[in-house]
Amino acid sequence: MAVPEVPQLEPPKPVLAAEPLPPIIAPVVPVLADQRDRTGVLEESRADAGSHGPGAGGGTGSGTGTGVGEGDGPGVGPGSGGGTGGGPYRPGSGIEPPTVLREVKPTYTEAARLRGTTGEVVLEVVVQRDGSVRVGRVIQGLGSGLDERAIEAVRQWRFSPARRMGQPVDVLVEVAVEFRLR
Repeated sequence: MAVPEVPQLEPPKPVLAAEPLPPIIAPVVPVLADQRDRTGVLEESRADAGSHGPGAGGGTGSGTGTGVGEGDGPGVGPGSGGGTGGGPYRPGSGIEPPTVLREVKPTYTEAARLRGTTGEVVLEVVVQRDGSVRVGRVIQGLGSGLDERAIEAVRQWRFSPARRMGQPVDVLVEVAVEFRLR
């Protein structure tokens, strides 16, 4: 039986453009970024505007005040105050962060000293508008009683409060408490 002959194919030739395409020029106007501080939080609206929902005070939803949702005040969501979900703000978006005025160093526990435990305890805290601290939770702990010692120390810290539009506000921040053996 004879093997059929396979025809040889010629490779395709590249397609060349007759002339280059003209450049596209878009009408772009250079404009500086907006220098105004925009907080991103709902502003107070007039209460006489009527509510947009079952709530009262000009807001939208079932809450009272000018906010959106079931909370009280100008915030968004449940809770009270002006932040998202109510409660404390977070730094950024027009919130000036708090600064430490007094820091109290924690003491080691004997168990941690014997084990040679070192590192950081990271806490989520609320710096209140009066500069005091309310500890929320331990984000990263070390154990051996050091988490509790960090909480005791941070409760004694004092801050200049965070500010929104010049007014002191509660703000949620993370703080790290370092434990080092000398």
